[in-house]
Order: sequence, then C-alpha cells, then structure tokens
Amino acid sequence: MPPKKAQTNGSHPEKVSKAEERTQAQNNSKANDTATNTNKEAKSRNHGTTKKRKAGDSTSSSNKAPRRSARSTPSQPINQLKLLQYLLSPASLDLCRPKDETEDLKNKDANTRTYSTSSFTSFEELVYATILSRPIGHMLGLRSIRTIFNPPYELTTPKKIREAGNDGCRAALEKARTQHRQKTAEELVILADAVAETLGTGEDDLSLGRVREECGSVEEQRGMLRKNVKGLGKTGLDIFGRRIQAGWAEWFPFVDGRTMEAVEKLGLPCSAEGLREVVEKHWAELEVGDFEARDDEEKKREVFVRILERAVGADLEGKIDDVKAEAV
Repeated sequence: MPPKKAQTNGSHPEKVSKAEERTQAQNNSKANDTATNTNKEAKSRNHGTTKKRKAGDSTSSSNKAPRRSARSTPSQPINQLKLLQYLLSPASLDLCRPKDETEDLKNKDANTRTYSTSSFTSFEELVYATILSRPIGHMLGLRSIRTIFNPPYELTTPKKIREAGNDGCRAALEKARTQHRQKTAEELVILADAVAETLGTGEDDLSLGRVREECGSVEEQRGMLRKNVKGLGKTGLDIFGRRIQAGWAEWFPFVDGRTMEAVEKLGLPCSAEGLREVVEKHWAELEVGDFEARDDEEKKREVFVRILERAVGADLEGKIDDVKAEAV
C-alpha cells in the first residue's frame, strides 16, 4: 500500500476557506452583539434610565461612598440663633472678607480702619458706595477703601479730597493697586464738590444733612444722590442704603437684591421685614456689647447691618457653606 502524501497548504482550498469564513462571521456577529449590548448598558447607566435607577436602587458597581467636602452644607435645618451669634462675632470675620485684607492687617496698626470693622460718617459711606459700585472685585474695592481712608492719605472729608485733587486721589488709588484709577479719582473729586455745594452745608460737612432735610422720602433721597453724584447708580445706592440705615432710620429695614441672595443662602428669611423679626425674636440672646449706639433701636439697626455685611461678604468670598458649618 503506497504511503499517504502529506497534506499541503493547497489541499482542499475551497472547503477550508468556507469553514473559516463561517466561523469568522459567527465570531464577528457575537462580538458586535456584545459591543452593542455594552454600549446600551453604558448609555443606560449614564442617563439614569435603567429600571433599577428608576426604582431608586442605590446599588452601584462600586461600594465607595461619594466624596463630600468637610465644609459641605449641613443637612439639618440651620439654627438661626447660632447663625446670628456667629455672624455677629469676630470669629466670622475671616470668612466674610478677602484673604488679602486679613493678611494686610497683620502688618498694620490696630487702629487701621476697614470697611469690615469700622464705623463711618455719612460722607464716608457715600465714598465707599461710589468706589464699590465700580466694576472691580470685592478684594480691590476693600483694598481701595483701606488705602484712601488711612495714613498717609486719609481722604475722609470733602475738603481733603478737594485739596488732593485728581492727582492726589489717583496716587492713593495707585498705591491700592486697583483698577479704573483715573476715572475713580475724578469721580471722588466731583463727589466732594457735590457734597460741599449741594448735598451738605460746606466742605467740612460729613452728615449729608441737606439730603435728609430737603427730601420727604427715601426714594427722593435716592434721586437726589443719584442726580448729584457722578457714577453712583442703582448698585451704589443699594450699597449706600445697606449701611446708612444704621444711622438713617427712615431707610430701615432695607436689604438690596444682591444681599438678599446671600441671606437666603444662609437659611435666613429672604425679606427685610422677615430678617428684622428674626433679630427681634432673638434679641435678648444676642451678644451686642461691642456696638456703640445711643439706644436699643439704633443698636438693633447696627446689628441688622452687620448681619447683612457678613452675609454678602461670605457670599462674595464663596464661603457660605463654611459659615453655616461653623455656626452649627
């Protein structure tokens, strides 16, 4: 019997080729089905459309709990009394003002005047409102205020600003490393002129007395100020009103829209009257010994203003959750 010939690559080419094609086709089909199912499952997971997700199934492919910030907003309702106490305390200051101010004060005299901690005349409040209504950041606005109202500039009266002129005011703003220096310097001089000639009784008048004497309502006061103070728009008038109500009782209680957003984020009533009622409700339990006022009514207005200032400051600095966490 003759020996069998070894099978070569060319043996039965058609049968081998078709078998391989069928096997490959089946494998490709299975692979495509698997890929399609995988894509569908991925899309279902991403869009939350699986039956388990709709039914509220909390099981996931990972047993790890979602990471949460240590300073995340407390889940329980805020204790309004504790929140008010914290906002009124010195402990809240660093969360409610720029870090730039905190660092700057480490190298300054203890008597350095700041927007966050000092009391001001009506004229100074108007200057502040004019500066803070400029399109600059919170940090630059407060740095400008610290610079112009402290040595060596001390531009605290209409007379001093007029004597300094555009060049002197610009020099102070240059020192503050702020923006819009030339335009702000010009507006400060125009403001000083307006107070000396129209809004007050001379360049040494810091009370803006004529505004209150000649206007019968808050709206009329706002109109007179806006007409005579260049650059003082709605935002500036709101800033002025937020702070001036401590001394000008006819403005109380007032909360501007921007500050109301911050107050609401903290969990306090989102209306001026509602916030006033909360302060009144907890008045006997609040520590208000550091407020200098002629009577309890003025002190309550000062407390109201500080709460607003701390609230909007914390919001501008992105520290609302931190304040709430500290007040628990």
